[in-house]
Amino acid sequence: MTQLPESVRREVTELLRELVKIDTVNPPGNETKAADFLAEHLKKADFKPEVIESAPGRGSVIARIKGASKAPSLLLLSHLDVVPATAKEWSVPPFSATVKDDFVYGRGALDCKSLVAVEATVMKLLKEDHMKPKGDIIFAATADEEEGGSQGVGWLATNCPEKIKADYVINEGGGFSFPVKDTNVFTVQTAEKGVNWLRITAKGRPGHGSIPGAADNAVLRMAKVAETLGTYRSRIRVVPTVRKMIRGFTREQSALTRLLSRLLANPLLADKILDNMAKRNLASAEYFRATLRNTVVPTMIKGGIKENIIPSECEAVFDCRILPGETQDSLLNEIKRALSNAGIELSKLEFEFIVTSEPSESPMNTPLYSRIQETMHKLEPRTDVVPLMATGGTDSRFLRKLGCVCYGFHPIKTDMPLNEFLRMAHGIDERISINNLVFGTSVLHELVKEFSC
Repeated sequence: MTQLPESVRREVTELLRELVKIDTVNPPGNETKAADFLAEHLKKADFKPEVIESAPGRGSVIARIKGASKAPSLLLLSHLDVVPATAKEWSVPPFSATVKDDFVYGRGALDCKSLVAVEATVMKLLKEDHMKPKGDIIFAATADEEEGGSQGVGWLATNCPEKIKADYVINEGGGFSFPVKDTNVFTVQTAEKGVNWLRITAKGRPGHGSIPGAADNAVLRMAKVAETLGTYRSRIRVVPTVRKMIRGFTREQSALTRLLSRLLANPLLADKILDNMAKRNLASAEYFRATLRNTVVPTMIKGGIKENIIPSECEAVFDCRILPGETQDSLLNEIKRALSNAGIELSKLEFEFIVTSEPSESPMNTPLYSRIQETMHKLEPRTDVVPLMATGGTDSRFLRKLGCVCYGFHPIKTDMPLNEFLRMAHGIDERISINNLVFGTSVLHELVKEFSC
């Protein structure tokens, strides 16, 4: 693999730090500030970037290296918005982009402004190398991923698909490594669960707080709903992508992979097996558990209008993730069945989906997937590459609907305890090591050159 100059280390680090300092918390987003900053950065490398707004302040930036032929095109995709951060919970201000112990700290440092910085740097390196790609190479850093993408990739795919549509897409959602025994197993996101945010409203009858028996308290009803669904476990189902992923892990002989082998042999014992795994590695166990079933988790609750009034209404939002092959209707039927079995009156509940997207998948038997494997084997001869199903949703789902083959591949060597790493995205003290910024840039630079040039 080509050794990148030391100047790239400084450049990608400073680019990430400047991006982190731009507050793009969504809502409201205000991504245009970051898009304009990136556009100016790319202009210095002789690009002609375009900032496109879906609404005032909701900007995405797109740049392109034109291909010499109609060979397969490649989109390097990332997003500019971030989730909120509660400053008092952090050891450093979350938008200070503090560098500590060779890590860049800040909201978005991992999810996903580091990928923005890496992909922008790769584009600049390709330009400096005077590369003549066979097909177009497109860069897009977009708005609104964290709130569902309707003002970002979803809007672009509907209103100007020619700006971002490509034969192949590299996006977030995979690329990180699982340390297994004495090697790393790197992941490529080839599928993702469907996202369904469900609002349930519990109905009751108001009354004076001093006479609780004369009213029907909607908060108590919702408490039972939240407890029932928050502890509910859907049936186990091993979808093909997850089966291939687990088989990839089991090529390495370790305690972890022996447990996974038992799981494949008898999926009905999955929870018992994963409970044993959790004693050694909680994060891995709960990740695999989430890939084997639909999940429902309460995330927001609101009820009551005054301290001494028993509320007649209480609502809660549930973050539901469904496996490939499942639908919104099948999910709702499952939820209603679980509530009914718990003795909860469905007639006193209202159900409304506020965000919904289908599960999506891309094939693995493609030239790009093969090139990813070859690139990683160049880096570490004993490295394995396995497909991954993301438990969360990404913007790839919009592009898969356009016929694009999408892979989540943000190359990262896990350089902290795995439990801690899996808490970084959306978590407290989110951070990425400078070594991983350089590693990701090196891998993607090599991959794009080999695939497109």
